[in-house]
Amino acid sequence: MKKEANVSSAARTELARPEVQAITEVEPAKNFRFYDNRQKYLMFVNTCSEKRVVSERIAFELDQIRPRPPAVRVFDAGVGDGTVLARVLRSMHRRYEHLPFYVVGKEISLEGIRLTLEKLPDRFHEHPATVIVLTNLYYHEAPYLSASLASKASKLVWHEVALSGRTAAEYERQINDLEPFLAQHWKASVSKKSGNPIYERPVVLVLYLQSCRFLLDRVIPRQGAIMADYDLVIASQPYRARASAEFKAQKVVAPLALALAPGGRLVGIHSCGDDPGLEIIQSVWAGEQPFANDRRDILRETKVAMGNEARQYNFNTLTDDQSKFKYVMYTLPNEIDADATSIGTSTLFAAWNNANYVAQIEDERLARAMTDDRYLACTKEILCKHKGLWFWDESYVISRNHKP
Repeated sequence: MKKEANVSSAARTELARPEVQAITEVEPAKNFRFYDNRQKYLMFVNTCSEKRVVSERIAFELDQIRPRPPAVRVFDAGVGDGTVLARVLRSMHRRYEHLPFYVVGKEISLEGIRLTLEKLPDRFHEHPATVIVLTNLYYHEAPYLSASLASKASKLVWHEVALSGRTAAEYERQINDLEPFLAQHWKASVSKKSGNPIYERPVVLVLYLQSCRFLLDRVIPRQGAIMADYDLVIASQPYRARASAEFKAQKVVAPLALALAPGGRLVGIHSCGDDPGLEIIQSVWAGEQPFANDRRDILRETKVAMGNEARQYNFNTLTDDQSKFKYVMYTLPNEIDADATSIGTSTLFAAWNNANYVAQIEDERLARAMTDDRYLACTKEILCKHKGLWFWDESYVISRNHKP
């Protein structure tokens, strides 16, 4: 293994120490997981432009990386329903049409994996020289496709699928045949300690085209012999908004940064408020501040978490103009006017859902707020005030220095 990988492996081991892993949030059983509520998530995804705008922001980084043989290497630290990943893969094909791709996606949700797999047949058809790896491993494990504890590593399920045929329809049929495997192995429970989902068994699913097996020989991962060295790490909404900056840095951002190749880049994205969505929340819960820290806090704590390794990296908070970007909730043309007469009930419910989803409001608090219709009146007032609904995300970049 290369020297750079050895250094990162030592730092990764340090971050996985029990005393580091013990950092938890107050009232863990009530933790709101940003992507685990299926109904809220699907309404949010299908009524907002967030996935498109996020993928455009990530695609910008493709011009900044310098891939090396044998493949362009990308890690997605939370694929969700696969919408962002599919869009990024299209951008990668446009930018690197003739280069092999090695893409690893982390997702603990079975529903997320199912939705992601639905989007892959067309990606394989357009760019055959692709290896897609999906796993439910934790942040400090997933880039290396290995469980950190021996007791978990011995239970790891490694499943390799070489898709045959020449059409997307053939690939789709074979991917659909994975349903029994997923139902059997892609299971999660809730940690009594943190309240977060944890895998029952670690799983690694490797997909590629049989017709490209020879070409991809050096790209297809081998169990027990994995190197990270990613050219691009996507960290879009990978942590709870209310978690401390220390928690975000130690549990998520630092382990992912350590998986970068020399010259590689991590782009982090999260909600930051100061928008009509937050106004809706604060009109119901006065003084509510769901966004506990910003990109500067997270990068500062990440430097601390990485220790001496941080000297190999650049931590770029970017200017506000470079960092922040807006996405909108879709509405019908002229649906929202000053007197609110044309706003449909479905639009009000979607706006309310999206605002509390982005702010990560717990179900118990939502239930109490929805005992009368004041929340809809507040939502309608904010929509009319701004002639619509939009949200702000902010981004940051961590890049690893090139070798001397």
